[in-house]
This record gives sequence, structure tokens and C-alpha cells, in this order.
Amino acid sequence: MNTETVHSVEKIHSAEKLHSDDELIERIRCGDENAAEELIKRWYTSILRYCKWHCADIQKAEDLTQETFFRLFKALAGHNSAAGCNSVTCYNRVAGYTGKKKFKAYLYTIANHLCIDESRKIPLYALENEESLVNERNEIQRAEDREEIRYLLSTLSSEQREAVILRFGEQMEFREIAEVMGCNMRTAQSRVRSALKIMRKERENER
Repeated sequence: MNTETVHSVEKIHSAEKLHSDDELIERIRCGDENAAEELIKRWYTSILRYCKWHCADIQKAEDLTQETFFRLFKALAGHNSAAGCNSVTCYNRVAGYTGKKKFKAYLYTIANHLCIDESRKIPLYALENEESLVNERNEIQRAEDREEIRYLLSTLSSEQREAVILRFGEQMEFREIAEVMGCNMRTAQSRVRSALKIMRKERENER
């Protein structure tokens, strides 16, 4: 492959990377199906992983993931209601999305409300694969197995559990956690801090 060809390939890859989430949203609103496919490809794995935190059944996690994107595209298409959705307030927030580089929180808000609805029907936060909860200051060491993680999460309030999952499971910034959970950033930080304190105490009691 000669130098000219290499530069051409690099330009193509650079052009592909230039499409931000907001740019893809605008293209989707104009009926661009390729943009929709690109957005799904970009976020599907992350949303599926998030949904798996909330349910043990992998098929149900996949259903929730697909429903998340269905609600997303339905909102972008300009529908005014969400049939069968228990989280009307959330849906209205999503439908009013105006960009401003907050798409990640926007998408996770849809998934969050779907998972909350589903969690009322099934045991809380059963994990399909081994995961770890690592405090950014090493306040909590790596959990040994998924049963321990399930136990530690079960000691928290629903809001604390969600904050921990978003922070350490999905690597979100506190600003993004606040967006998803509908609270201010100080509250998001407080929930994570309190949760870590509780989990650390539980681990110490087990020794």
C-alpha cells in the first residue's frame, strides 16, 4: 500500500470519526437510516451491559436494550406519547432533547426508566458475568465474585445502587449521573460516597 493510499484511508477514517452523536441525531431526524444504524452500533453494547446489571435473563436485557432504541427513535420521530410506557415524565424529557452534547445521559435516561420498571418484576441487579466495583481512591477492593457484588448492592438503597452502577459499571461522570437520575451533581456524588461507605463497612464485617 503506497503513501497516497494510506493517506486516503486515514482521511476516510477521520471523516467517520467526525460524526458526533448530535450530528447523527440531526441526520436521523432527516430520515437517514444509515445514521440510525451507526448510532445503534455505537451505543448498543454499552446499553446492553447496563441492562444486564438490572436483570439476570440475558434475553430480557436484550429486549430492554432494543426497547431503549425503539423509544429513542420514536421520540426523535416526533411522537407525543409512548404507548405502554410507565415513565411518561421521562419520555417527555427525552422527546424534548435539544442536543448540547448530552446524548449519553439522554439515552441512559430511557434505559434507566425501562430498567426501573422491569426491576419491580424481578430480583434486583443479578449479574450475568463477573463485574467489579472499584473505588477511584481504592476505598473498596475488587469484589471476589458476582454473588458478593449482588450482596453488596442489595445493602444499598435503590438510588445508591443506581448511582454506583452508573459510576463504576458504566464509568459515567457525576454530571452524567445527575442527568440520568434527575438530581443535581452534589446529590449524585453524595449517593456514591454513601454507598461506598456502606459497602466498605459490609466487607469489613464479613472478615
